[in-house]
Amino acid sequence: MATRRRADAENDNAADGRTRWKVFTLVFAAGISGVALMLTGLSKGAVAASFAVSGTSYKASADKLTADGVVQFGSVDRSADEAHPVLVNGFKHAKLTNFCQSIRVPDLPGVGDATVRIEAADGMTADNLVLGVEQVEGDLTLDNVEIGRDASKLDTGPEGVQGTPGGFGIQASGATIDDLKQQAWSTTASTLNLNDVNISVVPGNEPCY
Repeated sequence: MATRRRADAENDNAADGRTRWKVFTLVFAAGISGVALMLTGLSKGAVAASFAVSGTSYKASADKLTADGVVQFGSVDRSADEAHPVLVNGFKHAKLTNFCQSIRVPDLPGVGDATVRIEAADGMTADNLVLGVEQVEGDLTLDNVEIGRDASKLDTGPEGVQGTPGGFGIQASGATIDDLKQQAWSTTASTLNLNDVNISVVPGNEPCY
């Protein structure tokens, strides 16, 4: 009976154009081959962020992310002395509930490690949000998804957010991620709103998750 219920759920998802994955890491579509394909753009010099990143990644979490206009492809964020392979996640519009972001600051004189925490209990909204992501976990649903599209032909995400010709890309009309946890190198957005924000510096390593 459990097998039948699972099959019925999969058929329902196919019928309404929605694709679900329980957990995903680095890539919307499961499989090491998918990760390798999405990172083929790295050798061609694709760069995710439009600025040099700090060399320190950050963690972020949210109870739920809902987004419209979703694209993903492989790229690189560059710090002063290192290149960081990332997956670019682009969203035309995104809303996150109970948002938290944490940045570890190591070896402060007289203090040791410290953590900068940015928390928005009432959530965050963003337009033309682009993330250079290292790892993502959560419960994912994609609407009207296309997997394996040429990364240079992606057209549902923020304007101009595309990969290199021939690169492996994914796009969807919408996405929902429950229990979001991610580690990333960069964030850009045309508009970013943090509701009821609280920014603090706390001693020790106190990440969002």
